[in-house]
Amino acid sequence: MESLEVSARTVSEAIEQALAILGKSREEVDISVLSEGSRGILGIGGEEARILVSVRQASETELAPPQSTASQAKEVLERLLSEMHIQARVVIREGAGEPGAEAITLDIDGDDLGILIGRRGETLASLQFLVNLIVNKKLRHWTRIVVDVAGYRTRRQETLKGLALRMADRVRLTRQPVTLEAMPAYERRIVHLALQGHPYATTQSIGQGEDRKVVIMPRK
Repeated sequence: MESLEVSARTVSEAIEQALAILGKSREEVDISVLSEGSRGILGIGGEEARILVSVRQASETELAPPQSTASQAKEVLERLLSEMHIQARVVIREGAGEPGAEAITLDIDGDDLGILIGRRGETLASLQFLVNLIVNKKLRHWTRIVVDVAGYRTRRQETLKGLALRMADRVRLTRQPVTLEAMPAYERRIVHLALQGHPYATTQSIGQGEDRKVVIMPRK
């Protein structure tokens, strides 16, 4: 069973950070609180909260979604694109799920599809949410479906990995934290995973809602 020990200012922040690193939802893990932490006196001498997060074992069907599910997801996405009056081809792409999660990936291929990505990938995220909502409600069991546009997510993933490693090297040299631009949750997860176990740098998410960012800090 995959497990991870995380420390943060509060138990809730530690849980959020662990889920981001593992790429799991709250329902997919077991959490043990090792220490609830303490604030200390006047903020001095405080102790961080510590938790142990263990990933629950997935069944064989969860790890390998059946082809019929992928086909139904493809049909749902094609119908949504048709309703949007967008002409494009949908391809089921194997072995291309997001980091830390097994998934069915649907890649939309065509011309002038930037409108489907949107600012910070927000339109693409909304389209993916709709596909997941419709398919999982229809099938009555949870399967993660990733929607991509002409390999955008794959390229963005490699860009973020490179950025994370460059900023970690800067942190190593300067011993000063670096705050990245605001990102959606799945992009923050890519950064967390890229630097998981890095010898000189660690990561933490700060902020609320659309302004949530990743801070890359020197490892103590």
